[in-house]
Amino acid sequence: MPEPTLTPAALDMLRGEYDNMQSCIRCGLCLSVCPTYQISFAEEEGPRGRIALARGLTEGHLSLTADLIAHQQSCLLCEACTAICPAGVSMEHIGVPLRAVMAEGAPRRSRERFIRSIVFGRLFASMALFRAACAAARLYQRSGLRWLLRRSGVLRLLGLSKLESLLPEMDRRFFTPRNQSQAAEGEPRGRAGVFAGCIMSTAFAETNRATGRVLAANGFEAIACSSQGCCGALHLHNGELEGAKILARRNIDAFAPLNAAPVVVNAAGCGSTLKGYAHLLKDDPDYAGPAAAFSARVQDVSELLASLPLRAPEHSVEQIVTLQEPCHLAHAQRVRAAPRDVLRAIPGVTLVEMDESALCCGSAGVYNVTEPERSRALVQRKLDHALATGAGTIVTANPGCQLQLQAGLRELGAKVAVRHIVDLLDEAYRDPG
Repeated sequence: MPEPTLTPAALDMLRGEYDNMQSCIRCGLCLSVCPTYQISFAEEEGPRGRIALARGLTEGHLSLTADLIAHQQSCLLCEACTAICPAGVSMEHIGVPLRAVMAEGAPRRSRERFIRSIVFGRLFASMALFRAACAAARLYQRSGLRWLLRRSGVLRLLGLSKLESLLPEMDRRFFTPRNQSQAAEGEPRGRAGVFAGCIMSTAFAETNRATGRVLAANGFEAIACSSQGCCGALHLHNGELEGAKILARRNIDAFAPLNAAPVVVNAAGCGSTLKGYAHLLKDDPDYAGPAAAFSARVQDVSELLASLPLRAPEHSVEQIVTLQEPCHLAHAQRVRAAPRDVLRAIPGVTLVEMDESALCCGSAGVYNVTEPERSRALVQRKLDHALATGAGTIVTANPGCQLQLQAGLRELGAKVAVRHIVDLLDEAYRDPG
């Protein structure tokens, strides 16, 4: 099969980040924090090598070979390298257009093109359709069909056991934003928009409700604006740049009625993407300004709460916990102290730090599906550190991390819980009875 050629439009996307690529001074500091380099020690599996490959492609010295594509796709876009880079290189700003180039130029089978059109063009583009699919998954999980397929060995015969095990457990009642609000308690602090998300509104709907209650307990009227949808993270990381822009404009419009009120997010990957709308739409004449204003309003829920005099919870939660830092909270958003401050404010909680708490767990969207071996190595490394603390609960702030850690613990047979930080705080505010 002949090597694919890049169209002028594809090259323009890469050239837009050429100055960013050139900023790399090849110091190698990024290698100390890169997850894929840490498990391979291969130059082409680290940020420095990937930037060199991207430059070679942009300059015309390299073509879009299968080898180049493989090394770029193995990047988790976790932004650990960006956070530590002394020259200010942004790896995600290189990786996103590069994946758009690969999506356009790399040859794909008809089946793969069809699947991508369904997933990105329909499923994540329409929350009504997404929730319908999740409702079907919930029926599968609760009807006995899952039990039957697992016991019969059909999933194993079809090679679907691992994939099916990663399917999140759907909540009994989804969280559908319809401009509903949670009234503020105590001294009012204004309004706050709650970003519902896709997986968070279906598999983690109760965490969304807990977010509203926690905000209300701290004086905010929590409003779930209608018409909001998926943040577009999966589109961006899979090269579907135009689809991501459509979703970005939709979310900006959805939260516009709240004016300058904060947009509160409880999923690190979503928060990072929403804060990145300013860069994503910087060349859009109609949305560049609104996107910049919107991104400035976005805050992780722990980021907002830690900036306040937090209302003291009334109830004690007697647990020893360790914190797993999601990449897109610790590195992309540079929010590291806030989750710890919130945890330490919960009566009865003892925080024990794990080693490499901010090293990627191997979830990274669909990375655990597309790169299962690397993903398994990373989650094993993460869980080794977590279990060494002796904590009974691993606390995180991202649904993908939560699912990845839970799946890894099941494989190990470890009786350790994984909880979202908001659920823990909500428990401390609510009457146990």
